[in-house]
Amino acid sequence: MANLALTGILEKMTGKDKDYRYMATSDLLNELNKEGFKLDVDLEAKLSNIVIQQLDDAAGDVSGLAVKCLVPLVKKIHEQQVLEMTNKLCDKLLNGKEQNRDIASIAVKTIVAEVPNATVAQSVLVSISPKLIRGIVTQGMGTEIKCECLDILCDVLHKYGNLMASDHEVLLSALLPQLTTNQASVRKKAVSCIASLASSLSDDLLAKATVEIIQLLKNQTTKSEITRTNIQMIGALSRAVGYRFGPHLGDAVPILINYCNNASENDEELREYSLQALESFLLRCPRDISSYCDQILHLTLEFLSHDPNFTDNMEEDTDDESYVEEEDDDSANEYTDDEDVSWKVRRAAAKCLAALIVSRPEMLSRLYEEACPKLIDRFKEREENVKMDIFNTFIELLRQTGNVTKDQTDFDESSPRYLLKQEVAKIVRSVNKQLREKSVKTKVGAFSVLKDLVIVLPDCLADHIGSLTPGIEKALCDKSSTSNLKIEALVFTRLVLASHAPPVFHPYIKAISAPIISSVGERYYKVTAEALRVCGELVRVVRPDIEVYDFDFKPYVHPIFAAIMSRLTNQDQDQEVKECAISCMGLVVSTFGDHLGAELPSCLPVLVDRMGNEITRLTAVKAFAVIAASPLHIDLSCVLEHVISELTAFLRKANRALRQATLGTLNTLIVGYGDKIGSAAYEVIVVELSTLISDSDLHMAALALELCCTLMADKRSGPNVGLTVRNKVLPQALTLIRSSLLQGQALLALRNFFTALVYSANTSFDVLLDSLLSAAKPSAQTGAVAKQALFSIAQCVAVLCLSAGDKKCSSTVNMLTDILKADSSTNSVCKFT
Repeated sequence: MANLALTGILEKMTGKDKDYRYMATSDLLNELNKEGFKLDVDLEAKLSNIVIQQLDDAAGDVSGLAVKCLVPLVKKIHEQQVLEMTNKLCDKLLNGKEQNRDIASIAVKTIVAEVPNATVAQSVLVSISPKLIRGIVTQGMGTEIKCECLDILCDVLHKYGNLMASDHEVLLSALLPQLTTNQASVRKKAVSCIASLASSLSDDLLAKATVEIIQLLKNQTTKSEITRTNIQMIGALSRAVGYRFGPHLGDAVPILINYCNNASENDEELREYSLQALESFLLRCPRDISSYCDQILHLTLEFLSHDPNFTDNMEEDTDDESYVEEEDDDSANEYTDDEDVSWKVRRAAAKCLAALIVSRPEMLSRLYEEACPKLIDRFKEREENVKMDIFNTFIELLRQTGNVTKDQTDFDESSPRYLLKQEVAKIVRSVNKQLREKSVKTKVGAFSVLKDLVIVLPDCLADHIGSLTPGIEKALCDKSSTSNLKIEALVFTRLVLASHAPPVFHPYIKAISAPIISSVGERYYKVTAEALRVCGELVRVVRPDIEVYDFDFKPYVHPIFAAIMSRLTNQDQDQEVKECAISCMGLVVSTFGDHLGAELPSCLPVLVDRMGNEITRLTAVKAFAVIAASPLHIDLSCVLEHVISELTAFLRKANRALRQATLGTLNTLIVGYGDKIGSAAYEVIVVELSTLISDSDLHMAALALELCCTLMADKRSGPNVGLTVRNKVLPQALTLIRSSLLQGQALLALRNFFTALVYSANTSFDVLLDSLLSAAKPSAQTGAVAKQALFSIAQCVAVLCLSAGDKKCSSTVNMLTDILKADSSTNSVCKFT
């Protein structure tokens, strides 16, 4: 039945109406994509021929669908049919009409990409490789055909180079001469093709290819454009084969350095390609390049400022930090020249230096002495894209410093971190100049540099906050600022506020806080979310100590509160903003609660309401933990009962993170507000806690036991609470203690639990001791007790005795000694004692 339907589709595909052909081809594609689609041999041949025919359809959308049909078709026809299709397509490519060449090339690539297994792939390769080589090497073959053949061969080699080992030498002999052809497009495709072949070449053939290319580079009479191609080829080879190119560096590196130094001013691309090849050597062959690193460093530093057509005598190093906005005057624009491509050399030098920084951590101290001052000086680069690369190179230097000096505490004068600290003033001065530029991209890059500087040296900007504040203010308030710039400025501000001592900012709080509070009202949610995070840090900075009033924070309380409250009450906004507003309000209430008496009754219910929303409840639970832990002892009477009931309900939820946060928040609330929580609420909490105590989640069990201890330690908890603990939690604890998984924090919490039980006087020492000793005995249900469990029980017996006093200790020791004497072979209790 399926074949009858297919016959009808094939008839329509050969019809005269373009729309019918399109619909029929679309139907065929749907049929081919069906899971159980099968063809008989005759129909297979007919279908393959019609799809090949459709590729030449005058209607582009029909031929496009025919290419899509090839993807499932190749997987569902026999090998012989695949070979026939590829042969026909290759014939079209080499001998067919010019207008059908592109689609034939795409079709061959599709078949190569979709062949179902290595056996079919091998047959296809044997069939098409000679044809592609003929298309590349035949004299008089058109440039377009050569390019298409090289393109297909590149894909073939990339995917199946290892299956073509016997043809490698032939392929290499066909491809290498293409590097010296006069057609630039052919040379470019040949570079990609040889690079794809190189990764599967033997060492001998790789050496042969490299020697031939280096010989061409040594030949002084070679045309400049062919030399450029061969330099690109050297770089592509090293990227393709990695460390295997190492043995050839001795021949390649000196030639490239020579080309960099001696190329004419009109041949900047030669320098660019040489530097790009050196960059590849540094990243791919770090061991073998070691002896050339000094030369490469000097080369990159020289060409980092290579700008023969521009004399920079306008800028002088000045400490003037004032923000004077220059008039937008077209005549004052920087020098531009469409034919000046020296920027490419500077960009390549910056990237090569970045590769040196990343690959040579042992040179870091030297890089600070030689490269760091040069990079800082080049922040003034006139080409914006090159300036971004210089910023990125400097950021790599900062990150490498962070990696190398991680966990180090003492820094001598040769330490990279110490050397970086000496440059901070110069970095800030140079970055401040960039923050005064009109370009938004430049400002974003400048903030990225500052951001990474603060991450590596957290306290390095204490003396420079005043000079950086105008830049932050301008980035956040200027009408021309983009969202990206505002986010970078806010992230930097947050990092600075978090990493420096609060008093450093106090003289500048007015200037810093206004744009931050204003940014909370931004329309773009990412800016708003970041501004709210900065507000959280600002709150800590404004009032670092609840007791000490070194700074008058009161003028900032209500503006910050109002800005966050407007976001907290707004329902129609992104989840990230909602969560940041909740977290930030928690910090505001815990820090400024004593100055928000009138606002709390309107604010706290909103936070409780957020606890009822599934997407914000986790954040709200954490916010209440922060509020409950505040030394201001915030008045929560208007919401406390509701909060406790919500939190108790959360202990039954499947969300592990929510249960975990809930246990922590309940603990904090009971410690701070136990006198306002009824005994009945405690009992409900204890019942819920009992379900969390098991070895399936030891971390959760530990938190639940800790909360139980807090409940029992509270003098206001009545006898019913103790009774509930004894009936509900103690059996779970005695089951847990027999677990062989029990260890660490959970075991410590269990020990504290038994101690608390004795102190609470709700359960007698003797009953507890008997329960623990019984747990150590083998049972009919669970069998013998694991060794780890005996160890846990012994520890709990010990803390139980210590908590009960000397008299109980002494009687227990005597009892255990008697047990040991009575039976030292069969009783499991003696094993753990």
